[in-house]
Amino acid sequence: MINISEKERFILRDLQDQEKLCIEKYAKNENSAKDTELKNLFKSIKQEEQKHFDSLAQLLNGTVPSVNSNDTAGKDYNPTASYAGSFNQTDKDNDKFLCTDAITTEKYVASAYNYDLFQFGNSDVRKLLNDIQTEEQNHAEKIYKYKTVNEMV
Repeated sequence: MINISEKERFILRDLQDQEKLCIEKYAKNENSAKDTELKNLFKSIKQEEQKHFDSLAQLLNGTVPSVNSNDTAGKDYNPTASYAGSFNQTDKDNDKFLCTDAITTEKYVASAYNYDLFQFGNSDVRKLLNDIQTEEQNHAEKIYKYKTVNEMV
């Protein structure tokens, strides 16, 4: 059990608010995406954002969850081109917008973790926040790879 200061509690609640917003955005993006592969990607990221939210809740309750610091999910993701050959340009434009917006969100959230993790004295907490930050960067990388393979960049 770790002690969390009021300042740290405030930061964790703010990060939880960011994660909640991500969960909601990815749910909307999943429903709005036209391409099945992109829908699945948004669904997967939404589930990962929920894990982040839950990890922060554990921290607020005084428990530091274990982390997987060797995350290569972004590097290992290889999407299939869905918008090749004949396709609906309006659908592609819609999906491109969703991707661009999601990458912007991921950049913001990753930067929040980058700043906030240095506000904590406990090295295990910093390790967890750093791991979440890496996963946020992986989300952006996956979406960027999707955009690239679909010639949306």
